[in-house]
Amino acid sequence: MDERPREKQRGPVVLRRSRRVETTTTDQRLLDSRGPSDWVHTDPWRVLRIQAEFVEGFGALAELPRAVTVFGSARTARDHPEYAVGQRLGAALAEAGFAVITGGGPGAMEAVNRGCSEAGGLSVGLGIELPFEQGLNPWVDLGMNFRYFFARKTMFIKYAQAFICLPGGFGTLDELFESLTLVQTKKVTKFPVVLFGRSYWEGLYNWLRDAAHAGGKLSERDMALLHLTDDVDEAVGLVEDAYRAWEETH
Repeated sequence: MDERPREKQRGPVVLRRSRRVETTTTDQRLLDSRGPSDWVHTDPWRVLRIQAEFVEGFGALAELPRAVTVFGSARTARDHPEYAVGQRLGAALAEAGFAVITGGGPGAMEAVNRGCSEAGGLSVGLGIELPFEQGLNPWVDLGMNFRYFFARKTMFIKYAQAFICLPGGFGTLDELFESLTLVQTKKVTKFPVVLFGRSYWEGLYNWLRDAAHAGGKLSERDMALLHLTDDVDEAVGLVEDAYRAWEETH
């Protein structure tokens, strides 16, 4: 499964061999204000491309069964204990009747997709165009590649009933705090956010409690949005409880 040629994704386009060498990404060209100003005159046309990403995403994912979005580091090695945890989590979610949605990359994302797929569940990967090579991992059953982070983030939220965060870096933290903000402001409801791996996440949780909460920046209700666990069954149970509560109001 690892003998594929190295590749890079540009939205739905796959670039291999010499074609994969590009100096910028679509997101960068949209957001970076430095350099020549002729890009300004192309922005109205970019709107159509952005619109197309939403249309394609909604079309591809509209008939997903109930699903859980799982985030985690692309740098988690296959022989690391966190990879095995990701596999167990993906399998447990599949056995509980949930599809899994990840960023579709390697590491922890691959582990969750692999566990879900091997357990007979629906394994979804939503990739993103990056300046370095990163295709969808081999255990994605339904995959889509995005040019724009904001379109991709919408799909992570819209088609999931919960977030589970495995240990990860800036990307995982970005998704964690965006999801918490959406739940806190009731843009999404009955949406648990689970931090999996106490030894990794407890320092962040303690800072939120002892600094942000103690300083009046977060309420008790805000802190209650976060669930820390090391147990796969507990994580799945939190998701199932929240989904039952969601069903009661829909």
